[in-house]
Amino acid sequence: MLARLSIRDIVLIDRLDIDFGSGLAALTGETGAGKSILLDAFALALGARGDTAMVREGAEHGQVIAAFDLAKDHPARRLLAENDLSGDDDALIVRRVQFADGRTRAFINDQPVSVQVLRALGAALVEIHGQHDERAFVDAATHRALLDAYGDLEGDAAEVTRLWDERRAREAAVAAHRFEVERLGREAEWLRHAVDELTRLAPEAGEETTLAERRTAMMQAEKVAEDLRATHDNVSGPQSPVSALSTAVRRLERRAAQAPALIEPVVKALDAALTALDDASRHLERALQAANYDPGELERIEERLFALRAAGRKYNAPVDDLAALGRRYQGDLALIDAGAERLAALEQEAQAAAARYRKAADDLSAARGRAGQKLDKAVNAELKPLKLERAQFSTQIDSESEGPNGLDRVEFWVRTNPGTRPGPLMKVASGGELARFLLALKVVLADRGSAPTLVFDEIDTGVGGAVADAIGVRLARLASRVQVIAVTHAPQVAARADRHYLITKDALSKGKRVATRVAELEAERRREEIARMLAGAEITAEARAAAERLIRAAS
Repeated sequence: MLARLSIRDIVLIDRLDIDFGSGLAALTGETGAGKSILLDAFALALGARGDTAMVREGAEHGQVIAAFDLAKDHPARRLLAENDLSGDDDALIVRRVQFADGRTRAFINDQPVSVQVLRALGAALVEIHGQHDERAFVDAATHRALLDAYGDLEGDAAEVTRLWDERRAREAAVAAHRFEVERLGREAEWLRHAVDELTRLAPEAGEETTLAERRTAMMQAEKVAEDLRATHDNVSGPQSPVSALSTAVRRLERRAAQAPALIEPVVKALDAALTALDDASRHLERALQAANYDPGELERIEERLFALRAAGRKYNAPVDDLAALGRRYQGDLALIDAGAERLAALEQEAQAAAARYRKAADDLSAARGRAGQKLDKAVNAELKPLKLERAQFSTQIDSESEGPNGLDRVEFWVRTNPGTRPGPLMKVASGGELARFLLALKVVLADRGSAPTLVFDEIDTGVGGAVADAIGVRLARLASRVQVIAVTHAPQVAARADRHYLITKDALSKGKRVATRVAELEAERRREEIARMLAGAEITAEARAAAERLIRAAS
């Protein structure tokens, strides 16, 4: 609720501080004292459009500060969290500065914010209603939420919204799957060809590297094989010195007995040479065997490499990725083959979600119809005491397209006189009638769908006696649930207030300037003000007695 309002240098207000409390607060005073200025300043703090004319003459800027006590579950806390605005757990302070050059600045808990954020927060904190104020026109866009709050249908409405979101998600899944299946279906023939080709090719990871290394080795072996064969012919073929050396060794061995000292070293050296030649021959044979390859194998390797690399170019993929690509294409084909079955399952799920939504929406519509009838009866019961006995309030519920809020478009209609055509509340009711219709509606809704602080600006204008008293009774009843501030000219309303504030205009600087003042009235001064409201400028004993009776009757 609003705890304190501080105003500096706004029009006729130089310095003003008002402490508020729970219940009903009445603001009274003579015409021109500054009641409208005070409300305009309050509206500025809540995000209303700024105006250079609001700055007090001679001041560089004006300022309005509104301090609120914030309940733990207040919707404003969500707005604060969404905008990263921290502050005291229980207190909230909004501040608006209007500069004489037209600029304005807004603050929440001393943190600068945009006017849009301030306005959204202000709407959650306070509602200002008056017969000439557009904010008194109940926005038709809010009627559905008000009816749901009155009928305790907010949980049902939230479930309908959840089911709508679920339905949309299911339908989106169907559309996405159908698109994918259709896309793959257009590529099915190509995919089958690709899968068949890659399956026949059967590429393996690392195969290209292995084959390339083998081909290089074989091509290198081909170059050295000729030299190995020639050397082998020299060592072991017809040109080999082995036969001649063997003959020489045998001839020398026959002479060894004649000159052993000369023959034996030579024979020994020749034997070693023959042994070495024999070893060289064996090495050459092994080298020739290793260098020997099947030309057909090289051809097969080259053909395989060509096929693998051609497939890589065709499918725009590295050769090592062809195996994984083939598996992916097989998965796409499997999706195509199973696509119709999966699509049918998704469509069934979407249909079931739509059926769940429709049933919940139909049930909500029926409940709204019952709540609307109950609301009409309750509001119409409030109209007669408010001098609207010939009027009728009705809740119009019309079908509209399916959506997150269900199937219903809700709007409050009124008929001001029998035989006239009913129509939307904001278009049919006149200023004074609208204020009283709104009061009746607010009383019935109590704290449902309302901001925790309600301000009523002269809704009793043009009525008196029993009607003014009826308005006072209903404002007091409403104030048992929410904080109510009423700017009033009706003594019957002022008498029922828990707090009474008098707004006056005092002269300053030898009468050259004036300033608006506000004082909270107690006991005797309050009786005097109510007597003034009853009698006018000259307060009589009868007026004081009447004021006393009003105060006692209201207590």
